[in-house]
Amino acid sequence: MHEYTSTARVWGLSCPGFPEEVSRARRWTRDILRGSPLVDDAELIVSELSANAVLYTASGTQSGSFHLAVAVSPRVVALSVTDEGGASTVPKARQQGERTEHGRGLSMVNALAHRVVVRDHHGGYTVTAELLTGAGSPEEHPC
Repeated sequence: MHEYTSTARVWGLSCPGFPEEVSRARRWTRDILRGSPLVDDAELIVSELSANAVLYTASGTQSGSFHLAVAVSPRVVALSVTDEGGASTVPKARQQGERTEHGRGLSMVNALAHRVVVRDHHGGYTVTAELLTGAGSPEEHPC
């Protein structure tokens, strides 16, 4: 393989921080991954991460936005959502009580994904969930 080429393909989408944009992010992800056995898990992950950005960060303000990236390689599908900051805590999975109505999203993402990484991004956060395609080890050729 040539050193300047990659087998990964990357798509990006910026959305205004309105709740209805979460469904747009889901549809967009479904369109990109059409035919993949990972499409349902990817759609759920994008829904949770996008909703968290809109609900808990400055992305959900009148002038806010969030950015979604989907990277697809032969071995990994990486789904990243970047928010505009303003959250009082770092995004992380938390154990919730049986009667709690909210707070299970990142736990679901952790259960579905091979790996979840949270990175500080200019005052906000980028949460990336990686799904393995089953084509081989991600260590051999990461996305």
